[in-house]
Amino acid sequence: MGCQYFEPCDHGAGTFTVAMPKLTFGRGCLSEIGERAQARGFTRVALFTDPTLLSGPYVATVCDSLKKSAIDFEIFSNIRIEPDDRTIIEASLFLVEGNYDSVISVGGGSSIDTAKAAMVYACYPADFTDYFGAPVGAGKPIPGALLPHIACPTTSGTGSECTSVSVIRLNEHNCKFVLGSPYLLPVEALVDPSCTESLPANVIASTGFDLLCHALECYTAKAYTRWPVVASPKQRTLLQGANPWSDMAAKKALEIVGEFLSRGVNESSDTIARDQLMWGATLAGMAFGNSGTHLPHAMSYGVTHYMRDIETEGYSMSSPFVPHGISVVVSAPAIFRYLATGAPERHLEAAGYLGASIAGATKDDSGEIVGARLVELMRETSMPNGLKGLGFNDNDVRPMTDSVIRQTRAIGNAPRETNAIDIENIYRDALTLW
Repeated sequence: MGCQYFEPCDHGAGTFTVAMPKLTFGRGCLSEIGERAQARGFTRVALFTDPTLLSGPYVATVCDSLKKSAIDFEIFSNIRIEPDDRTIIEASLFLVEGNYDSVISVGGGSSIDTAKAAMVYACYPADFTDYFGAPVGAGKPIPGALLPHIACPTTSGTGSECTSVSVIRLNEHNCKFVLGSPYLLPVEALVDPSCTESLPANVIASTGFDLLCHALECYTAKAYTRWPVVASPKQRTLLQGANPWSDMAAKKALEIVGEFLSRGVNESSDTIARDQLMWGATLAGMAFGNSGTHLPHAMSYGVTHYMRDIETEGYSMSSPFVPHGISVVVSAPAIFRYLATGAPERHLEAAGYLGASIAGATKDDSGEIVGARLVELMRETSMPNGLKGLGFNDNDVRPMTDSVIRQTRAIGNAPRETNAIDIENIYRDALTLW
């Protein structure tokens, strides 16, 4: 608590909150879902999963476990990768019509986020943008508790099982925005790393860079003491800036990425590496669920807003489609080179946790060192060489910036003030990275 980064400042917050679900981690823990649901009094479960997992072994394990515990359930699988408002409305109707008392999600972030958001509109019907913040929504708080939710991730990146947010594409704006409330936090998470064994290399890479950026953004985020005091604890968001708790989880997640990301991507049989990445994703979820992300995630939404004529190996989505983790990391080296002057010690420490050599380095070197380490990891895992590698060019910079500038909370969580001109310059620097 004595860290200089968190020193009090005038009119700044003096407290932070930590919230987490009950967490079980380890190979085979998916088979425990029936007993765990029974212990919580679940009797009629809405089971959310995506179409690619529906007939596979992980959903079968969950279904068998629920049956053994005599728990009634029905499945909703019409889930879109990168869920949108239409998907959420359909899923909320499923919940209303089924009269469920609980929810279980099995899948990546899209399945978990769909379950979270669907409960909001099933329990508290409203105009869809009412619960989103300005400038796209009315900023109304979610009124109260949702159904109890056990989240079971099958990818090593999102960390959504440990967060109080759901990321949804609003079709009217053709862009993703964050729905957030402490009520969205699952009550329990079962994280079974054996689920990553069958994932293609490019999926491990994309989700791994999502995990990396979660952790790096948390560790370098604006300190919670730099956010203004809130009038009531009911108004306190868990996206509250860096704090001593998020530091602990983010630091370990960065160390895991630095040691195991390339191994997990390039050696499909390396179960040690993939298990570690799953643990790192959960740690990073714990971190950003209690601190929030900043510019890499905000600027990723400009990428997915204006992507065109592109497919990604390892994913079944038709063009245009850029996986979330790739959309986040493709600008990250340029972003952290820009942000480092706002918190140089933090960026230098983070680079060291990622495995960069920082012996003899000064604060002035921090941005270049962390940017170079990110590029090194991207090259080792065959990531696109900047925005041009995804088909973007200089003409796309301004419209992407205009889209991103609406992500006010994430932009405000960065350690350096950032305006539209800054974002334009960062995008230009990110067109080619090496």
